[in-house]
Amino acid sequence: MCLTNTCCRVEAIVGVDERGQMVLPKDLRQKAKIKGGDKFAVSIWEKDGELCCITLTRVESLVNTIKGQLGTVVKDVT
Repeated sequence: MCLTNTCCRVEAIVGVDERGQMVLPKDLRQKAKIKGGDKFAVSIWEKDGELCCITLTRVESLVNTIKGQLGTVVKDVT
């Protein structure tokens, strides 16, 4: 499904090994510019009490989002 300048689609299918680890395919890591040492926040979405979606957000992006939201809150308080 694509709306305006955003798009959501299945990009890859990954498996889970016996240790519970997953590997993102190299072409997806390159496309997303993911390299060793990068940090991601893992978010989950639930529907009717069941986990339905897991998302990864770059920590830097999350920090910037939170700073933006807090900046608005701080501005409203002062």
